[in-house]
Amino acid sequence: MNIMYITITAQKLGSTYSPSSADFVDYLGKENQGMEEGNENMEYFFNQYHDQISAEEVVREIDDNTAKLEKSEPRFYSITINPSKYELKALDNPNLDLKRYTRELMKDYVASFNREINGRPVSIDDIKYYAKIEHQRTFKGTDKQIRENQPYATKILQLKHNIEKMENGTLKGNIKKMERRIKKLERQAPHQQNGQRIVQDMVKAGSQSHIHIVMSRKDASNSFSLSPGSKYKASDIELNGQIVRRGFNRDLFFDKAEKTFDRTFGYQRSFTEKYSSRKEFINNPRMYFNSLMRLPTNEKTIAFKLLRESGLPIMGSIPFNKAQVALKVFNKLRQGLEVAIKSSSIGI
Repeated sequence: MNIMYITITAQKLGSTYSPSSADFVDYLGKENQGMEEGNENMEYFFNQYHDQISAEEVVREIDDNTAKLEKSEPRFYSITINPSKYELKALDNPNLDLKRYTRELMKDYVASFNREINGRPVSIDDIKYYAKIEHQRTFKGTDKQIRENQPYATKILQLKHNIEKMENGTLKGNIKKMERRIKKLERQAPHQQNGQRIVQDMVKAGSQSHIHIVMSRKDASNSFSLSPGSKYKASDIELNGQIVRRGFNRDLFFDKAEKTFDRTFGYQRSFTEKYSSRKEFINNPRMYFNSLMRLPTNEKTIAFKLLRESGLPIMGSIPFNKAQVALKVFNKLRQGLEVAIKSSSIGI
């Protein structure tokens, strides 16, 4: 991924909301499995003011902070912050830098609520959250690499089953020939990593550091509901003669998150990496295309390089100096990027 994307989701267990954060917190501990307490590589939870918070404390604090919530309401939300490989290169120390960024990001998060608590804006001390940094990602069944390798995986599995039958005498055939076919299929699979066919659950190569945040639906006092998944956009309404503020401004949050990263690490964001550009790509592709074509040559080169790296369906090469390039081709790009834009949204 060559753009940062952030997801915010209410945690569900099937069709209902999870009654406890225990399973989710346990899932976030997967990279610590097999490590002894005190191992320098062990990643602990942290919040705005404290480090090395245990998983047990996170579960207790989140699960005990659900006063007056119905079963039909989410108890907690998760936020995932996924920096791009280019953004990760801008970090000197991923652990310390991402922790610092998280704490700044959560200030942007509370500033995006159009709410008041006891007559004042929501502050960082009003939310109860715990974050954890992970450094690995694995290929999932929904990934393009797995899906496109699947026909080869199916054939390889069938050949292996046939070899087992030959070995136990229930099928006649040439085992050596079967093994050569398997090796050939392994090489022919379109997606490889370090000379091996990419398979589900394989650890992805390169820097994969990202941040998971588990956050209580209720404020720190367990009195007010603060939902980033509010059905209301940030707005003011009159209720019983009084002006009531409500909602969460997701656009503001994503925009602030990007600017905070750039300011914190001195990151020079290119045109195609900007959240505003990606929105324009979806909402007004012709304007986006015109803006792209007006970029200086070096920036334009970078822009198309990033678009190609996204795995978008670029049909051939798009000449930089021809504004009459087929818009139909460009619209195919737009359809591909729409997936990335949806990732940078709140899914409930």
